[in-house]
Amino acid sequence: MARRDQTQQETAAPPLGIGMVGYAFMGAAHSQGWRTAGHVFDLPMRPVLAAICGRDRTAVEAAAGRHGWAAAETDWRALIARDDVQLVDICTPGDSHAEIAVAALEAGKHVLCEKPLANTVGEARAMAAAAERAVGRGRTAMVGFNYRRVPALAHARRLIAEGRIGALRHIRAAYLQDWLVDPASPLTWRLKKEHAGSGALGDLGAHVVDLAQFLAGEPLVAVSALSETFVRERPLPAGPSGGLGGGAVAGGLGAVTVDDAAVFTGRLASGALASFEVTRMAAGRKNALRLEINGERGSLAFDLERLNELSFHDHTEPATTAGFRRILVTEPEHPYLEAWWPPGHTLGYEHTFVHQARDVIHTIAEGAPPVPSFADGLQVQRVLAAVEESAAKNSVLTPVPL
Repeated sequence: MARRDQTQQETAAPPLGIGMVGYAFMGAAHSQGWRTAGHVFDLPMRPVLAAICGRDRTAVEAAAGRHGWAAAETDWRALIARDDVQLVDICTPGDSHAEIAVAALEAGKHVLCEKPLANTVGEARAMAAAAERAVGRGRTAMVGFNYRRVPALAHARRLIAEGRIGALRHIRAAYLQDWLVDPASPLTWRLKKEHAGSGALGDLGAHVVDLAQFLAGEPLVAVSALSETFVRERPLPAGPSGGLGGGAVAGGLGAVTVDDAAVFTGRLASGALASFEVTRMAAGRKNALRLEINGERGSLAFDLERLNELSFHDHTEPATTAGFRRILVTEPEHPYLEAWWPPGHTLGYEHTFVHQARDVIHTIAEGAPPVPSFADGLQVQRVLAAVEESAAKNSVLTPVPL
């Protein structure tokens, strides 16, 4: 087991001061990861929750108390300037990622930035360049694609890399949610292009594009897409100046300026084909992320709603016994599982952020290349931009009557 006495660990491991910008959904998830990692894994550095930042003083102080942060700031520049912060964790909307990340790296801080890396390719390119310059100063920058840290998906990557399913033929990916089905749902920041960059495409598509490339071990090189906004106006939420925080409705309607759904096909560098569907309008689907990878020698399938399981088909077996079999990914030999519970005792969504914190700390302590890096985030951003461009240009062909 990788656990050890916490007092002993605190004595042996040097501290790594964490400063986090943002305190809502992702802020809570990242706080859980930083707070827990050192209690589970034998880490080379000890994460210290130094300061959390948000614009609303009352709200950020409440978040600091709830999630265990030692201090609260209302200006991210002040957070970056703190001597007790060595790593800046960015959990804000995409429109602020580039400014905060570049400033933090230039100030000599390590950076973890939530996905998607930015709202535009230009912003992502500037962030990747800043990360490359920071390497020479011994600083690292990583993107928060947390689903890479699901043990079953990490195990799938290992099996593919080992050649267990042979040369890839197809990847199918779908990420379906339903939180926008009701047209009375208020207009939040996620529905405004200037804040979010895109809709379901950036929010959900970033994850499945990254996972497809991660599992395949190669990039997407071509895409063709369609997208749609089904509800083009939504009620304005209550808040300062009709702010976009959600909650109660203030009255009046505002324009939705991002996609509700996108479907696209793609080609990987090897010639394998991929298909993607992302939507926040699939009634009954709460967080349904599903992947299937077909190769010349077998297939793998994963469903986030059963995240401790991986389905594996070995096509080299005789037809009389071949078929998909269920792998329960809870053995200590599986990725990340050596530090957790006995076999059969399952993990959940929040553990991906614990694993992410573990990986960030090891990367910093060992001076290893970050995975996924800002360059990886830039590659995903290029794919998202190509999908948007294709969807904007794609003409609809009318089938020829029989």
